[in-house]
Amino acid sequence: MRNLDITTLRSFLAVAQSGGVTRASGFLNLTQSAVSMQLKRLEEMLDLQLLDRSGRGVSLTASGEQLLGYARRMVDLNDEIYARLTDQAFEGEVLLGVPHDIVYPVIPQVLQRMGAAYPRVRVQLVSSYTSSLLEQYRRGEIDVILTTEGGLRTGGETLAEVPLRWIGAPGGIAWKQRPLRLAYCRYCTFRNGALRRLDELSIAWEMAVDSESDRTIEATVSADLAITSMLEGHAPPHLVHIDPVGSLPDLGIININLYGSTARREVVEELKTMIRQGFSVL
Repeated sequence: MRNLDITTLRSFLAVAQSGGVTRASGFLNLTQSAVSMQLKRLEEMLDLQLLDRSGRGVSLTASGEQLLGYARRMVDLNDEIYARLTDQAFEGEVLLGVPHDIVYPVIPQVLQRMGAAYPRVRVQLVSSYTSSLLEQYRRGEIDVILTTEGGLRTGGETLAEVPLRWIGAPGGIAWKQRPLRLAYCRYCTFRNGALRRLDELSIAWEMAVDSESDRTIEATVSADLAITSMLEGHAPPHLVHIDPVGSLPDLGIININLYGSTARREVVEELKTMIRQGFSVL
């Protein structure tokens, strides 16, 4: 009788969902070699090649695609059995606040992992601006927040330092026009710093769009009617980084910071650990 190992299936799922062994190892809190060995063991057990390693990344073979659905159901069922038949010390709700522009790709995977580890805990995602999240956290309304800031406040930790980049439409010319047309949300953390740097270089600008909607900003920029700024690697696929070759100011580095309360300590600390692991492999 041949039995599949849930641990190897969990590693296979993590690699398939994250697109690589490096990211998967971070989510699983294992070494890359341990994950690779588990994948090799699974392939040997099934006598099938599940991963195509010929390109830069890792992709699934036809056999791997076929296994994916089964593996997900088996791992989910394993976690459900464990959760239902063992004592769950934690239940209730934990609020996680994250700025709109850094929700992807880490946070959905963190929510999935928290759901498996703490099925009776509801992690409520609050997506807002850094200034609003900091105020809600200060009032004790949110348990854990991520922020995008130029520095670090007391009680926080920096997970990543990311360049802030000018963003425009593919092949666009809006960045060349003067006055420079800008599109920003009213409460965007990056807005005042960008305006200050433009003023320091005496670059004339005008606010083409002043909105509370991120979608409005994206639509305006994608139409090449204005430019904005976003963290490198976090722009939507229909927008691109602008290389202004000295005609626009450098926007510097932004910290992605983590702040967490001490309430419900174990579950909150586990949530913070998962977030750290997610950002460590970006």
